[in-house]
Amino acid sequence: MGVIVQFDFPFPGPFGPEMEQGLKDLAVSITEEPGFVWKIWTENAREREAGGIYLFRDRPSAEAYVAKHTARLAGFGVQNARAKIFEINGGLTQITHGPAA
Repeated sequence: MGVIVQFDFPFPGPFGPEMEQGLKDLAVSITEEPGFVWKIWTENAREREAGGIYLFRDRPSAEAYVAKHTARLAGFGVQNARAKIFEINGGLTQITHGPAA
């Protein structure tokens, strides 16, 4: 079924199309991570926050990515990044048409 990673952190911007242009190379590199399946990018310009919801094939891949991305964010000057790893409840996800099912 896989493992979900949720990241969120303070982010000064840019948002929207400017964020897309500025982070395109990062997006491509994320697709090459071991165990990576997909990512939904999240942003909240009003609250000055960004992050993402990721699906990984297994917990070790998810944990390795959390460690790597937390360090990368710190290198970008991002403080207070939060990451959580969740197991997926497959039965309930299927009922609600979740993409991970």
